[in-house]
Amino acid sequence: MNLPANYEQIPLKEYAERAYLDYSMYVVLDRALPFVGDGLKPVQRRIVYAMNDLGLGATAKPRKSALTVGEVLGKYHPHGDSACYEAMVLMTQPFSYRYPLIDGQGNFGSTENPKSFAAMRYTEARLTPLAALLLQEIDQGTVEWVPNYDGTQQEPSWLPARVPHVLLNGGTGIAVGMATDIPPHNLREVATACIRLLDEPNTTLAELLEHVKGPDFPTAAEIITPANEIAAMYATGHGSVRCRGVYIKEDGDVVITALPYQVSPSKIVEQIAALMNAKKLPMLEQIRDESDHENPIRIVLIPRSNRVDLDEMMQHLNATTDIEKSFRINLNMIGLDGKPQVKNLRQILVEWLRFRQDTVTKRLEFRLARVERRLHLLEALRIAYLNLDEIIRIVRTEDEPKPVLIARFKLSEEQADYILETRLRQLARLEEMKISGERDELEEERARINVVLNSKARLKTLIKDELKDDAKKYGDDRRSPLVERSVSQALDEAALVASEPVTIVLSAKGWIRSAKGHDVDAPSLGYRDGDSFLASARGRTTQQVVFIDSTGRSYSTSAHTLPSARGNGEPLTGRFALPTGARIDAVAITDANTRLVLASDFGYGFVTKFETLLANKKAGKQVLNMDDDAHVLAPPLVADSARDRLVVATSAGHVLMFSVAELPELDKGGKGNKLIEIPKVKLANGERVVGIAVVAEGKGEVTLYAGQRKLTLKWADLVEYGGTRASRGSLLPRGLQRVERIATTG
Repeated sequence: MNLPANYEQIPLKEYAERAYLDYSMYVVLDRALPFVGDGLKPVQRRIVYAMNDLGLGATAKPRKSALTVGEVLGKYHPHGDSACYEAMVLMTQPFSYRYPLIDGQGNFGSTENPKSFAAMRYTEARLTPLAALLLQEIDQGTVEWVPNYDGTQQEPSWLPARVPHVLLNGGTGIAVGMATDIPPHNLREVATACIRLLDEPNTTLAELLEHVKGPDFPTAAEIITPANEIAAMYATGHGSVRCRGVYIKEDGDVVITALPYQVSPSKIVEQIAALMNAKKLPMLEQIRDESDHENPIRIVLIPRSNRVDLDEMMQHLNATTDIEKSFRINLNMIGLDGKPQVKNLRQILVEWLRFRQDTVTKRLEFRLARVERRLHLLEALRIAYLNLDEIIRIVRTEDEPKPVLIARFKLSEEQADYILETRLRQLARLEEMKISGERDELEEERARINVVLNSKARLKTLIKDELKDDAKKYGDDRRSPLVERSVSQALDEAALVASEPVTIVLSAKGWIRSAKGHDVDAPSLGYRDGDSFLASARGRTTQQVVFIDSTGRSYSTSAHTLPSARGNGEPLTGRFALPTGARIDAVAITDANTRLVLASDFGYGFVTKFETLLANKKAGKQVLNMDDDAHVLAPPLVADSARDRLVVATSAGHVLMFSVAELPELDKGGKGNKLIEIPKVKLANGERVVGIAVVAEGKGEVTLYAGQRKLTLKWADLVEYGGTRASRGSLLPRGLQRVERIATTG
């Protein structure tokens, strides 16, 4: 295959690697990471420089943002206008930038919605006074100028920052294979740390942390990260900082007055409202967002009653909403060597001070050259003043006076040109005195500059003085207080539920619902067609509910999560994975340590704690070993195993009462022991245990139901049916020998 001369044939693998590497380096160096010297990304640097070039200083009249964006895109940054404008807006927002570089007029977004800013054709902007710290020395030989993207303009490679701006406003960015998350800091703290390093070059990181105590965000939210974790973050260059909102108590209500960085009041209100709708904030009655221009953040939380622990409520809200939030820290930036690197705090300050020393040196050298050039020209004026007549004669008589002047007075070409361009009135007596005075001042300035340039100590002193002046002029107090606190913990789910009495109602087809109160006539509730009442249990909304199916497996859920009894409820098959053909036979609700009797209608059972029946899995767990065709009986609660009695009734009318203590207590389930004797023949003919009841010794009573008839047995009557466990028991009177169920009535 013949290729033209200007084509190159390379393997696809090599081309892909080269293209990806070029793209990666472009994103890292030219888009995503800030430079340690001025702390700006290229788009930010170009915006600030373009505004300065347009004359939009702090004292100028603001002009349309569209003008700035057009200037930046047309001359320096050939990318999307929306991305450029958004970068400009970010540098304008006082809630996003600790020290804004741009002063905007119009809608530049709000804490409520930072991206709600108006279009660039509506807003106006100019630089803030603090931006002068980046631009003040740009025309003093301090920066390297490079061609723009099309070679028609020159732009600075960096700005000559007078302060460590990379730490002051921080920044975030995502490059290829790396990212940066630099938090903002306080100007005064960073400046004093730099001065400490200038005075004591061997200052350790721990000593620097005496000045830089931590990040300083634009909000008044507390930084609660322990000092040792902050120190570790500054030592490694990566970690995290946790911030927590501030609240006050006002007339029994809670008023949130500060939120973490980049957290809006509307987001907090939305999160709290979602918790309230999910019934996970029973202690909160109402929430109001009263934020306005005078109070940018004011969220009022109204508790349900004055018995609510407000601090405990806020601890829970801190843990479940963005009132408390962590920020990732990754001090990744472009160093003076042009390479990206995660740096610790000391490395950043040392490298910036080296940048600053180089910048000040260049500034002084530039000024020295200007002073020496001016002195050189003033010397030419002095010579002209002393030889005025001769110079006039040469100019009038010579065709080419310049070389004659150079030869006659030993001038340089620049001096000769300057003399020839000078007006005669500048050589008057008064002007000569001004020239002499200016020359004396410049010579003094040259001497001072040379002293500084020839002394590292003097150079450091100059940098220190400038840092002190800038910190005094532009610095302010810390906004984010450092308050070491433990991380907030959410309350247990049970603690979030109001403790109210409920009746759990189970239908024959496995539909479940929860009715408020204990005075509920469950059988008389409405049921779906073909369905009917099966069982009910009384408890509280803060308790767990256990369901036991016909295979002896138990399932559990929280009572407050069950649907209301105003409807038909929901099928338990939607919550649990029952074995094929299984059905729910029993329901129970009580405290975890309460004991109960678990039994089957074949007459076997045991005592166990309620917590044994709790199951975390959707498939439940096996707690009762069942015979074929057996059913689980409603489990009665045991108050005192030593004194309580268990009453067992069969469908054939046999009743037996014995001590609960005769039954074993099993923690892991099983079949249990025989409760009452049912001969195999009777069992085969359908005799079953219809129910069991626990009564207190000396005062309990039960009611037996047989069709339309019922019989209430008080303690004196029950004694007649006493016996040993696993015996046949005594037969009920005629007419009551087809028992359907048994219930405790006293």
